[in-house]
Order: sequence, then C-alpha cells, then structure tokens
Amino acid sequence: MLIREKMETIKFSPAEKEVVDYLLRYPEVLDEKTMQEIAAETYTQPSTLIRIAKKLGFAGWVECKKAYQEEHDYLTRNFVDIDANMPFKANDSIMTISKKMASLGQSTIEDTLSLIHHDTLQQAKQMLLKAKHIQIFANNANMLIPQDFALKMNRIKHHTAVSTIKGEDVYTAYTCPEGTCAILISYTGESNAMKQIANILKAEGIPTIGITSIGDNYLSRVVDCYLPITTREKLYSKIGNFTINLSIIYLLDVLYSVVFAENYEENLAHVIRLGKIADKRKTSSDIMQENTGAEKT
Repeated sequence: MLIREKMETIKFSPAEKEVVDYLLRYPEVLDEKTMQEIAAETYTQPSTLIRIAKKLGFAGWVECKKAYQEEHDYLTRNFVDIDANMPFKANDSIMTISKKMASLGQSTIEDTLSLIHHDTLQQAKQMLLKAKHIQIFANNANMLIPQDFALKMNRIKHHTAVSTIKGEDVYTAYTCPEGTCAILISYTGESNAMKQIANILKAEGIPTIGITSIGDNYLSRVVDCYLPITTREKLYSKIGNFTINLSIIYLLDVLYSVVFAENYEENLAHVIRLGKIADKRKTSSDIMQENTGAEKT
C-alpha cells in the first residue's frame, strides 16, 4: 500500500486529519517546509506530525517525509502522456498503436531504471554470485517471463531453475539445496501463495530477492533484498500486462548483466565457444554473419 493510500484509510484524530489533508493537497511543497512550519499552517503542534509518521509505520517525521516525497516524485514522473492501463484507443490506427506501444515501452524502462538504487542492486548481485543454485518463484501471470533469465544464467554456469508447476512450488521451497538464493516475483506482493513461499524460505534460511511493486506490501517487507518494478497498472481493468511484464524483463536483464560483467572476458569467451559448438543456424544476412567462415544460405 502506498503512503498516500495509508493516509486516506488510517483513522486519525481531528488534529492529525488536518495535517494529513495538508500533506495530500500539497506534497510538492514538503521539501521547502520544516515540521514547525507545517504545524503552524495547519494550526497543530510538531508532535502531531510525529504521531502521524508513527501511525504510517515510520520511526519519525524525517523518515516519513523523505519516503512520502520519493513516492510523490515517482508517481508524478514518466507516464505523463500515456496511460499504462489503456495505452491506445479503439479508433487508433495500426501505426498510432505502434507508436504508442513504443512510447509505453520507453516510459516503462525509464520508470524502472528510476527505481533502481546502487546499494540494493549491488546486494542482489552479490547474492546471485554467491549462490550455488538460484530458484525462481512467480505467480501464474509472470511464470513464463523468468525462463529466458534462467536460460542465460545457466549458460554462464549459474545454475538457475523456475518453479512452474502450481502446488509443487511449496515442495520446491522446502527442498531448496544449501547455497540456494531465491527470487520471488509478484506484482502485488500480497498473494497467499507467494506469502506462503516467502515464509517457508525464511524459515529454511534461504536468502531471498523480491521483485514486486512499490509501496508497503508483504513481499517487500520479508525478503532480504527488495527490487521494485514499475507500478502503474490496475489488477485487471486494462488491455494487458504490458508495463509489468516489460519491467520484470528489464530488471532480470539487468541482474543477468551485472552478474555477467563480474567475469566479463571469461563469460564472453565461454558463450562464444559454446555458440560455435552448439549453434548450427545459417544466415544470408551480413549483419548476423559470424566471423567464423560459417556457410551462408
């Protein structure tokens, strides 16, 4: 749940409600206002802001203010000219749809990039490098996406598997071998199945990376490393899972790339050597042609 959503649902005292209404109306001015100034403008006391922060789950006002500002900044950048749920209209031409989908894709990548922080990405990278086995768990809607990530990771000798059989993922979570790192993918981060898997992995001492929406959700709280994805879509009132899927794909590509780059020359030589042995495709295109004397068709 987003901070602004909590503000709209939590029960506050009359004095606290005055401050909350102010915060909801003027989030863009918080950077310029001290706690004392906000209290004065709402005819309350600075202690009121501290109580609000604690009701919202923060240790104090400074932490709450920073998180609320970051949330507001995220929600007001990118996706200015396009709707993630309805990116095109019924009467749009096929070329208009093509352009709008390109714009949607660009906005999604930029949006996801803005959510990546160096320290958490570095943490995720080290967890994957240290792992002897990487196990991925995803909800049904996201289950096919990590298959490509697993394929690429396996080709650079980082053993990776995706749990794909519904119900079997519980057994998989209980039987992860020593040295496993688990990646859990869920847009809401609140599904009962994902909660169960996360709890099992935690009890079994398996380090976890969570890929989920922004805001406060169960998965983001319980995993060891939280990587947020673009959070613009409704659950089902939409044309398709365009931004969710692309955001996950991009984030997994980033994870693969930072792992690859750790041993860049060795990994590159390895995948090229394997390609020469295993890839028997032929091409008539000079662009695709390898510099190995491969036969053209």
